[in-house]
Amino acid sequence: MAIVFKEALEKYRTNKKITMQIFATDLDNDAIEKARKGFYSSNIAADVSAERLSRFFTQDADGYRVNASIREMVVFAPQNVIKDPPFTKLDILVCRNMMIYMESELQKKLIVLFSYSLNPGGIMILGTAETLGSGTAAFKEIDSKLKIFMRSVDMKAPELVDFPSTFYSSKIHLAEKSTTPKTVENLQILADQVLLQRFAPASVMVNGKGDILYITGRTGKYLEPPAGKANWNIHAMAREGLRDILPVAFRKALKSFDAVYEHNVRINADGEIRFVDLTIQRLETPNALKDMIMLVFTDVPSVVVSDIINSKTGKKGTTSRQKELEIQLQRSYDELQSTKEEMQTSQEELKSTNEELQSTNEELQSTNEELTTSKEEMQSLNEELQTVNVELQIKINDYIQASNDMKNLLNSTEIATLFLDKELNIRRFTDQVAKIIKLRDIDTGRPFTDLVTDLQYPEIEIRSREVLKTLKSIETVISTNDGRWFNVRIMPYRTFDDRIDGIVMTFSDVTSSRRAEISLRVLETRFNSLLELTKEGVLILDAETGTVVESNRYLAELLGYGREWITGKSLREIGFFKDTVYDHKTFLELLISKPSRSEDLTVETADGKKFKVSISGNTYEIDNSKFIQCLIHPVTDPVIAGK
Repeated sequence: MAIVFKEALEKYRTNKKITMQIFATDLDNDAIEKARKGFYSSNIAADVSAERLSRFFTQDADGYRVNASIREMVVFAPQNVIKDPPFTKLDILVCRNMMIYMESELQKKLIVLFSYSLNPGGIMILGTAETLGSGTAAFKEIDSKLKIFMRSVDMKAPELVDFPSTFYSSKIHLAEKSTTPKTVENLQILADQVLLQRFAPASVMVNGKGDILYITGRTGKYLEPPAGKANWNIHAMAREGLRDILPVAFRKALKSFDAVYEHNVRINADGEIRFVDLTIQRLETPNALKDMIMLVFTDVPSVVVSDIINSKTGKKGTTSRQKELEIQLQRSYDELQSTKEEMQTSQEELKSTNEELQSTNEELQSTNEELTTSKEEMQSLNEELQTVNVELQIKINDYIQASNDMKNLLNSTEIATLFLDKELNIRRFTDQVAKIIKLRDIDTGRPFTDLVTDLQYPEIEIRSREVLKTLKSIETVISTNDGRWFNVRIMPYRTFDDRIDGIVMTFSDVTSSRRAEISLRVLETRFNSLLELTKEGVLILDAETGTVVESNRYLAELLGYGREWITGKSLREIGFFKDTVYDHKTFLELLISKPSRSEDLTVETADGKKFKVSISGNTYEIDNSKFIQCLIHPVTDPVIAGK
């Protein structure tokens, strides 16, 4: 995404300063650490074009590493979307193939959360197997195949959003154990079944809302399914007559576990008038049926017309119709009385509820004020966090710049440098180290002693631990298997607060100087050997002072002086120019000006003997210092000359 954004920004050039910050999150910390390195295997060359590889990647030994300009656009962080706080004010949200592993209820909450996180008009991209579900009102579909959606601009955000901390609601799963009653075929059970089927009155068991759960016997005379959509509620199925008295009696039964009786209830069943006694009771036992309501219907004979004349009053007795009306009147009165009591109770409950609502309203107003204050504090805190974020970003940029400067400085010195922690694990290294120790970027954190090296330095681990213990640097010249030489220096790693936090190894290539030193030693050995074997006297003089710098053994024996004594003396002091017209200074000037040869010069030995010699000399210069080298050949034998 960062590469595509950078390419699009270059294609559509604009004067506006547009930047992009990508937050890449995952539940796995190891995956985040691997992603932060920005390292890809060489296999990506099959999927990434050569142009992009050359522009946005740097090729390493084992793959490709993304450039710093692309890496800085991405912030990697571990996050659990169903537990951690969400990111907000996003323009693009990509969540592919994650919600397919979640339940539908959690998916709905995440869709609402994604809508909250996105800016109006923001883009959301889901996996090809994922859908919005019931959250379609919050998004507009852009591409149904690629599952690209846009957050609605005119959508009003919900007042309350379920944040991840509320996703874990306590759920109680009741394990229903289906127990199959064991059928025992005995006389008692068979007798009970016959009694229930043939002689027991019809009954119905309902729940507290009146929904029918179980029916015993024939109840068609008392109940009738209503027309339309199926409704198994006792109040809807009650026939005419029963429907009038059932609500009051049912409410009474709900208040206690005492049975409620209704006698001589007149029921009109398809034009046929029947009378029934109704018993309603709330069940207390067994526990499986607790709080269920049982309704029992018992048929009673019709009320017979009474025309008997009262012997005392001489008046005709009351008819069944009058009796029926009296019963209905009494029931209406009871129902009215019950309704009044319920109404008074309801009024008291409403008053109490009203007071509670008023109190709740006051609490909500207080909470609203607190939320407003909290919102202002959050806004202030958000501004402070943004300021801190900008400062941290500046510090990060400074750190990156300093890190780049340090890396370029270390590479420019061409000195291989290796940083180790206290356990001698690799912390950092420069590119030149890979030419000495077989190192790769993925070896960071590994013990450096486990790696293959060309150095012939088996005690390097012992020396490293010695530096950690003594805090004194150790410097050694070590050769490699391929003939190179390195000056290996092991130093303690000190932090700014003067704390030892590992060691630093530097490997300076001294192959050229080492070879030059060896060559110089060979030449010196050859020179000394030639100097000792030659049968002529050899003198090397300092051109400025005229003193002897070097001589050979033959000359020392010829003059009768020791070589050590000759060094530092002038020519006159060792027997030259004592009785000659040649001036010592003039002789030196002559040799300095041009190569020359002097014949028949008289030389006096340590014991006073004199003999003739010839001297050939020339000058040479080393490091701006001039020297005169002379070959001295005796013309006469000093022994004969002495005689």
